[in-house]
Parts: sequence; structure tokens; C-alpha cells
Amino acid sequence: MNRKQAIRTMATTAVSVVALPEIAKAMNTLPADLKNNINHSVCQWCYNSIPLEDLAKAAKDIGLKSIELLGPDQWATVQKHGLTCAMAYATDLGLDKGFNNPAHHEKFLKDYSLNIPKAADAGLKSVICFSGNVNGLSSEKGLENCAVGLAPVLKVAEKYNITVQMELLNSKVDHKDYQCDHTEWGVKLCEKLGSPNFKLLYDIYHMQIMEGDVIATIRKHQKYIGHYHTGGVPGRHEIDETQELYYPAIMRAIVETGFKGFVAQEFIPKRPDKLASLKQGVGICDV
Repeated sequence: MNRKQAIRTMATTAVSVVALPEIAKAMNTLPADLKNNINHSVCQWCYNSIPLEDLAKAAKDIGLKSIELLGPDQWATVQKHGLTCAMAYATDLGLDKGFNNPAHHEKFLKDYSLNIPKAADAGLKSVICFSGNVNGLSSEKGLENCAVGLAPVLKVAEKYNITVQMELLNSKVDHKDYQCDHTEWGVKLCEKLGSPNFKLLYDIYHMQIMEGDVIATIRKHQKYIGHYHTGGVPGRHEIDETQELYYPAIMRAIVETGFKGFVAQEFIPKRPDKLASLKQGVGICDV
């Protein structure tokens, strides 16, 4: 056996002994088997071919506690099935039009002032926000603009005990020119704002593409992270052995930080049975 063959044998053995059984077992996970160390959620847009009512029923059967990235007119649909919306929309502006552009600040304040109280009345805890695209701004100017625009919004959020969370997205593959594309930039914004009602939505898929070092980053910046999204790299598909991340280890690291928030599946299923993929993803992340 030469060096190349030895490496290939070790890699195959590691997968067959460690990864495959744990991931394969996830397909047979039942709600009663869930350990409840992770609060499971799912992003609705990945299953938009399934009516929300049907998705809510299936999510409840799988053992999820939330369907997220929903607007105010959708919250009641999931709540009647005993679910929450762990990450809600509070404005209709897209993610490329964010807080780094002062031209949007007036609308953001109006929208968030309207929908944060609605979210609180519905028993929700978090609403999402975005930095927006760079459009020629320096990192420092974009950070300053975001802080200026978010400050009055956070006063409303603090009044209603709602957390505003900015999503970290990759600017390499999916969201060209997006500004909040590295954890350190997001952390600087958290520090600048100094509010317990502002956190980062750490998207594991996006940050693996931009910077890697996922587990170390989670451990280092845990106090600034309020929510997690999953996705297989590359391609944003199933989080099983077909992609490069080993989610059970990532989830264990999250649990070890004492995190009590939600982890949402945000992969786009490739298999015909999309709900089977969702069930598998929940099982993989349930550590």
C-alpha cells in the first residue's frame, strides 16, 4: 500500500465508521427520539412548492418547533399547528437593500416600528435584518451607516423585548457585493451598537464559503450569535455525506456554548421527497 492508497483507505474507513451510520440513522429519527438540545426550525422558502399549511403539519410531525422567514400575515398559520416563527420578516425590502444605505433608514424605521409590536403580540422573539450590498462603500462607512440606521430600530426592539438579527451571507457565490459577509465585520457592528437586542444570524453554509473555521468561530463569538442556519457546501443542498461539512460536530459545538436559540434547516432539497430530506436534516442536527 502506497501513501496515496493509505490516505484513501483511512478516509473511507472514517466515513463508513463515523459519518455514514450517524447520518443514515437520521432518516429513521422520530419526534419522540429528539434530544431537545437543539430547537429545530426550517426556512419556508426552501419548500415553497409545499403549501404553508401542509408544511406546518409535516414540520410538527417531524418534531420541529418553528417555520421561519415568514411575514406577519403568515405567522398565524404556523401558530395554529403549535409552531412559532423563530425568525420573522419585518420589512419587504430585499437583502441587497439594507441598513448600510441611509436612503432606506426612514422606511426601515417605519416598517420595524409597525411589525416589531406585532411580533411581540404574536409571541415571537426575533426579526431579521440585512446589511445590504456594498455599492462602493468602505467597510467602515457601511458599518457606520448600519449603526445609525439600526439605533432607533433597536429602541423599539428593546421596548418589546425583540431581538433584531443581521444575517451573515457569502458574497462569493450567492450574494455578490453583500457587505456583512464576514463574522468579524458583524461582531464589530454588535460591539458598536452595544445592545443585547442585536445579534448575528450565523449562516453556517455562507460562512463556510467565506471564511471556514466554523467551530472555532462559533466558540469565539458565541455571545454575538443569536440564530443559526444550515446548508450543504457546496450547492446548499442536503447536509448529509454528500457535502463537506460534518454537521453533528458543529451542532455539538453549538450546544456546548450553552446556546438556547434555534437552528434552522435552510438547504434546498435535491431529492424528490423533500420532506424526507428535511427529516434527515433534523435528525443529523439533533445531538
